[in-house]
Amino acid sequence: MKVYQTNEIKNIALIGGAKSGKTTLAEAMLFEGKVINRKGTVDDKNTVSDYRDIELAKQNSVHSTLMYTEVHGTKINIIDTPGFSDYVGETISALNVVETAVLVNNATVGVDATTENAWAQTQKTNKPVLFVINQLDHEKANFDGVVAQLKDYFGDKVSVAQYPIETGENFDSVIDLILMKMLKCPKGGGAPEMLDIPASEKAKADKLHLKLIENAAEGSEELMEKYFETDTLSIEEMRLGIRLGMRSRSIFPVFAVSAKHSLGVARLLEFIELSCPTPTGVAGERKSTSGKVFNSNPEDPTSLFVFKTSIEPHLGEVSFFRVYGGSVEEGMDLVNTRKGNKERLSQLFVVAGKNREKVAKVCAGDIATTIKLKETHTNDTLVNAKLSGEIIEPIVFPEPTIQMAVRALNSSDDEKMGSILHEMHKTDPTIHAGLSRELRQMIIKAQGELHLNTIKWYFDNIYKIDIEFYAPKIPYRETITKSARADYRHKKQSGGSGQFGEVHMHIQPFVEGMKDPTDFPVRNKEEHDLPWGGKLLFHNCIVGGAIDARFMPAILKGIMERMERGPLTGSYARDIAVYIYDGKMHAVDSNEISFKLAGRFAFITAFKNSGPKIMEPVYNVTVRVPEENMGAAMTDLQGRRALIMGMDSDGKYQIIRAKVPLAEMHKYATTLSSVTSGRGTYSMKFDAYNQVPSDVQDKLLKAYEEEQAEEE
Repeated sequence: MKVYQTNEIKNIALIGGAKSGKTTLAEAMLFEGKVINRKGTVDDKNTVSDYRDIELAKQNSVHSTLMYTEVHGTKINIIDTPGFSDYVGETISALNVVETAVLVNNATVGVDATTENAWAQTQKTNKPVLFVINQLDHEKANFDGVVAQLKDYFGDKVSVAQYPIETGENFDSVIDLILMKMLKCPKGGGAPEMLDIPASEKAKADKLHLKLIENAAEGSEELMEKYFETDTLSIEEMRLGIRLGMRSRSIFPVFAVSAKHSLGVARLLEFIELSCPTPTGVAGERKSTSGKVFNSNPEDPTSLFVFKTSIEPHLGEVSFFRVYGGSVEEGMDLVNTRKGNKERLSQLFVVAGKNREKVAKVCAGDIATTIKLKETHTNDTLVNAKLSGEIIEPIVFPEPTIQMAVRALNSSDDEKMGSILHEMHKTDPTIHAGLSRELRQMIIKAQGELHLNTIKWYFDNIYKIDIEFYAPKIPYRETITKSARADYRHKKQSGGSGQFGEVHMHIQPFVEGMKDPTDFPVRNKEEHDLPWGGKLLFHNCIVGGAIDARFMPAILKGIMERMERGPLTGSYARDIAVYIYDGKMHAVDSNEISFKLAGRFAFITAFKNSGPKIMEPVYNVTVRVPEENMGAAMTDLQGRRALIMGMDSDGKYQIIRAKVPLAEMHKYATTLSSVTSGRGTYSMKFDAYNQVPSDVQDKLLKAYEEEQAEEE
């Protein structure tokens, strides 16, 4: 395999909707570059990109796929990303290591929710964007309509670089506004025939050409001055202006293709080769956490960044990396800057889907893979020892939008299920799973129901383990609203030494500035910040030796154990002040276990007599919805006991800010997607614990009683 130098490399990510034809376009790109000699199709399940079992079964991309093609000696690395928003982590990781995002649009659909979501990720990563309107051979294709939508949603910097003379089954020619020629594309691919623009198209072409020149000239002051002087730019100047404009996101060129028939793909690749940003430009640079800039300089010490990890049959763990400095050679030892350990890159591969070809060296700016790294995973940096302190800024993945409890139907599979979920997080960092000690459930967090269904598919079809998702418990808190007293005597005699302990207790709500009772003295006070929030104040008020001081820690332990499983619903209790003011002990039978049990049961009795209340977690929720869906979104929130805090506008969208109980947010992502046709998004952040309404508390108490009865 040829070793490509930095100036012979371009990196792109294909992003966009699930039905926009990205996988088909990638196939056509590889065919044009003669990396493959026969084009596969999604329907025939033989494309280079969608080769995994789940993708063959579902006939859509689930994971991003690295490929490459070649144009005039330039290697173009292509990362084909999934279209559904639930797989957004794959898009984000790809955008972090390429210089250009190729946003593919379905000519019959236009700007849909997935297009908007893909665009939003390019904004967050500040990546140049090239729009490709695909499927122009379809009878319902509407190029002008899609361009109008692109301009409406993304601004006037969307600039037509090509337009079709006809769409539908007669689509085979485009007017190229950079070359100012008509390109007649041979069906099946290959270089287009370059012809003069027909007289019938001259006026339209001139008008659009002028607009493209104006936008290209804004790429630099020199080009703007040249344009003002001559009213035009040469082809080379236009290419420079477009490249600079793309880099600064001041121009977004639009190209016209039919990937299915390879129409226009050769010219698209030529444009990427000649006009898209290079690995050494601003669009390709990356910073370390200390601020050092890595700009794919081949003269710098070796540095690379692992942006994706996958587990492949017969290979094990595969690490996908981008070289940000120097070059990587087979057998090289590098330092993992997170772990501090050395890793040997024993083998290097250039890949096109599942096809891998060994390569001895990978230069700065290139993307490749290696296998069997010991402790290196996604977001890790490997460097030459000279850079051992530098960590390239990690990819920031979005917070989960949905969480569910998960269990294996056969309890003997629980440990294996947990191990598999841990491996899944390695390959998809947007999947989070862990055992909640508080809820006593395995909680899995993901990007949506489709994401959860994907996880379930793997368990059903690959790991052969039956699992089920169900509603997670809510981390309620229990507290009290008034003072109460109780006492409890623990006495047990069963031959030999017995057990005896008696505790008299006063409890009251803890609030800042509270006053202690006046009918007994406080000898000693302990303040405990609880791991789950809130406080426990424990007071020793014993006088006259009624209870020996050595038994106080046991009483505290008994109370603390019960606060970990509150008397009302088994939830954590908080914000309580406890006063031990009297009791009794026995010279022989009293011991720590006796006073622990006496303290526990006295606390339970006092708690139930002190106006106990259940508190629920309330979140600040920010919802972004299209204007036309505002009413439906508001109605749904109000049905979730939301308190609307305010509203703002953001272009075509409305922003709703509300406080919503967590108990009401179950499957909200699914509902929001339904009422907004996938365009709505939201985020949530914990705010505070508030008391639940009395009717809700009654339901919770009844449900807990039934649950306890079933367990007995």
